[in-house]
Amino acid sequence: MLCPGPPATIVPAGSMKWDATQRKRVVFNFTAADAVVAAAEANGQMMRCHTPLWHLSTPSWVTEGGFDNETLIDIMTDHIRVVLPHYRGRCYAWDVVNEAVYNNGSWHNSVFYDTIGPAYVPIAFAAAAEADPHAKLYLNDFAIEVPGPKADATYEIAKMVRDYGVKIDGIGIQGHIDLSGMPLDDHYELGSRPTYDDLVEVMTQYASLGIELAITELDVAVLTPVTAENATIYETQAEVYYNVTAACLTFEECVGITIWDWTDRYTWVPDVFPDMGDALVWDKDLKKKPAYGAS
Repeated sequence: MLCPGPPATIVPAGSMKWDATQRKRVVFNFTAADAVVAAAEANGQMMRCHTPLWHLSTPSWVTEGGFDNETLIDIMTDHIRVVLPHYRGRCYAWDVVNEAVYNNGSWHNSVFYDTIGPAYVPIAFAAAAEADPHAKLYLNDFAIEVPGPKADATYEIAKMVRDYGVKIDGIGIQGHIDLSGMPLDDHYELGSRPTYDDLVEVMTQYASLGIELAITELDVAVLTPVTAENATIYETQAEVYYNVTAACLTFEECVGITIWDWTDRYTWVPDVFPDMGDALVWDKDLKKKPAYGAS
């Protein structure tokens, strides 16, 4: 469901991922993604396209195929060279590689890293630059809005791509933020609460590469249900949205903020974390929350 309000950019959450567009080796299917693009264009909204490479959406024929280095590179680059040209001129940006590292800064154990090594990232960006020369190409990850090993690793990967002489236009700071107080682990999909100073520190680090920044998947999850007794959590949530917005506006390099859906009715969070949710700026009844005016 598209938001009827003012957002200028739409991101397809799942319909452009590998397991949606190429479930079998020789079969591509763009039906679902085409519908999202058509709806966005009908509403005069730009497309931020997402994502050809994510370890959690790689189909089993790739992950379990036992391919050697050369063959897997061909499969990976062929996928990019079919998917991106299908939308050439219609996507202003692509999240080329999504979630390459764990929270501790080590590489995710993916079929691409395990078979090809770190070079899979610049190889993927080179293929993307060839496939859609005019689109902005991003490295995208969560829990990189605070200083630490994951933010440092993301910086180093982006620098590696640039040092290879390969086009990389930006770092996507997802911004899945947790206010629940629940313990985090290395596979947790949410980041700890960033202060304005945290955000400025990491954005300064990323911007030093001479590339763009964008907040790409912002939501701020709280412990649910929220009752009259703990409803002040929505004010705290608004403060986080404000800090993210203020930090982005501090940097010329920060080109935009995308929230990950728009109403609590559709947030992904409780599907993964049942005791959490209410992460967005409209509530389940489509009423604006305090965060709306802060972002």
